[in-house]
Amino acid sequence: MTALPSFETHEVLNQPPALEDVDLFATDRALANAVKAMGAGDAAGRLSAYGSRLGKAETIELGRTVHRFPPQLKTFDRFGHRRDEVEFHPAWHAIMDMIIGEGLHSAPWSDPAPRAHTARAAAYIMHAQVEPGSQCPTTMTYGSVPALRGETGIAATVLSMALTRTYDRRDIYVGEKNGALVGMGMTEKQGGSDVRANTTVASPAGPDGEYVITGHKWFFSCPQIDAHLVLAQSPGGLSCFLVPRRLPDGSRNAVRIQRLKDKVGNKSNASSEVEFQNAHGWLIGEQGRGIPTILEMGTYTRLDCALGSAGLLRGAVAQALHHVFHRRAFQRHLIDQPLMTNVVADLAVESEAATLLALRLARAFDDAAQGDAEAAAFVRLCTPAVKYWVCKRAPNGVVESMEVLGGNGYVDEGPLGMLYKEIPLNSIWEGSGNVMCLDVLRALQKTPDAMDAYMAEIAPALSDDRRLAAAARALEEEFTDRGEMEHRARRLVERMMTVLQGAVLVRHAPAAVADAFCATRLGGDWGHAFGTLPRGVDARAIAERARPA
Repeated sequence: MTALPSFETHEVLNQPPALEDVDLFATDRALANAVKAMGAGDAAGRLSAYGSRLGKAETIELGRTVHRFPPQLKTFDRFGHRRDEVEFHPAWHAIMDMIIGEGLHSAPWSDPAPRAHTARAAAYIMHAQVEPGSQCPTTMTYGSVPALRGETGIAATVLSMALTRTYDRRDIYVGEKNGALVGMGMTEKQGGSDVRANTTVASPAGPDGEYVITGHKWFFSCPQIDAHLVLAQSPGGLSCFLVPRRLPDGSRNAVRIQRLKDKVGNKSNASSEVEFQNAHGWLIGEQGRGIPTILEMGTYTRLDCALGSAGLLRGAVAQALHHVFHRRAFQRHLIDQPLMTNVVADLAVESEAATLLALRLARAFDDAAQGDAEAAAFVRLCTPAVKYWVCKRAPNGVVESMEVLGGNGYVDEGPLGMLYKEIPLNSIWEGSGNVMCLDVLRALQKTPDAMDAYMAEIAPALSDDRRLAAAARALEEEFTDRGEMEHRARRLVERMMTVLQGAVLVRHAPAAVADAFCATRLGGDWGHAFGTLPRGVDARAIAERARPA
C-alpha cells in the first residue's frame, strides 16, 4: 500500500512569542522608577535578580502547574485514622521555597533596613504576576510578626522560626523545624466581617496562658502551616490565641479540617473550614483585646492586598502590551493603530498609578517603623483607602487587557485566565470595600493628625498641575460637609485616592503619564471605559514606556 505524503494544513504565523525569560523588574520601568523614587534604589540589584528568576520560563510553568493541580485534602488514612493533611503538587513547594527564600514573609523584621518594606513591596508586586496563591501564607506570616513580638513560650518559638528564610514543609512541632509560617482564623459562619459575633469559646487550661478552644472557622487559610492566630471568646472578652498545628509533645492539635473551599480562583492555595475540638491555644496579648491584636496584623495584610492587585494588573497589562507590539492586523502592528494605542496607553497609566501609590504606602510603613509620627498617621488613614481603591480599579484593567488579546486571552492555557480569576480576591479578603471605607472614616475620627498627613503628602505637587489643584480643592469642600458621611464614604475615598495618585505621579512619574492621569481621572476629560484618553496625550510614549521589553 502506498503511503500518503505528509502534509500540513497551514503555517502558524502572526502569533506573538511567549512573554518569558525576562527580568520582571528591569522590564517594568514604572516599578523600577517607583523603587528609586521611594528611596529603595539600593535594592535594585537584588530586585532585578529576583525578577529574572520569576521571569524564567520554568518558573512561569511552575505557576501554571500549581493552578492546574490544586491541593487535596486527606482527612483520613487508608486505615481510618484521622490525618487532616493537605497534599500539594511539588511545584507548590518549589514556589514556596522561592518566596520564603527571598524573605517576603519576614525580611523587614529580620533585616530591618531603612527601606525594607518598600523593597519587599516591589518584590511582592513581581511575584503576584507569576503565582499569587503562594502569597497568602507569606502575607499572613508577614503580618503576624508584630503580634508575636514580645510574647514568650511557644509564641517566641514560632516567631524565631518565622524569621528564618527556610521553607520547611515538614509536619512536625515548630520547635523542631528550620522555618515556620503563620496564618490567621477570624471569620465564622454567622458573622463574617463582624467578628464580635464570633461564638468560638476559649477556656483557661493552664497557668502559662494556655486555653482549650471549641468552635469553628468558616475561612481558615493554609491549614497545613505551623500555627494560626485565632479569635475566640474568653472569660475576659474576645481574645487572640496562637493555635499551633502540632503541640510541644509532637501530637497533632485538635483542629479538624472539614473541607477545602472550592474557590473561583486562587486555586493553588488551600483555604478551609475547620472545627476546634478542645484545641490548645496560647493567649496573645491581653484578654478582651483580640480585635486590636488582629487588626495590627490586618494592617500589613491590607498593604499586601493592594500590592498584589497592583502586581496582577501589571501582569495583565504587560501581556496586552507585548501582544500589540507583535501582533499585526489590517497590514499594521496593533500598536500602530491609534485606537489600540489609546487603549493600552490608558491601561499603562492605570497600572503605573496603582504601582506608585502602593509603593508610596509601603514607604510610609518604613517611615513609621523609624518612629515618624506623621507617617504612622498616613498609614492609619491610607492603608484601607489604598487597599480599597487599587483593588477596585485593578479588575477593570485585567478584563480590558484580556480583551486586547481577543479569544487567546480567554483561554486558560495562557496567562490571562489565572489573572482574571485571581483579581477579584484582594478586594474581598482582609475586609471588603465597605469595611475599608468605613475604616477610613474611623481613622479620620480617631486619628486627628491623619488628614494633616494626607494633605502634607499632596501639597508639594499642587502648584505643578492646575487639574490636581482643582481636584484637591473640591476634595476639601467634600470634607467640610459632614452630613451623610457614611453614605458618601466610597465617593470620598475615591476622590482621596485619585488626588493622591495624581500627586505622586506629578512628583515622580514622566510628564506624559502624569498629564494623562490628571487630564482624565482628575480633569474629567475621559469616558467610561479604557481607551478614552483625550487628544493631546502622548499615548505612544506611554505605551512604549510600559512595554515589557
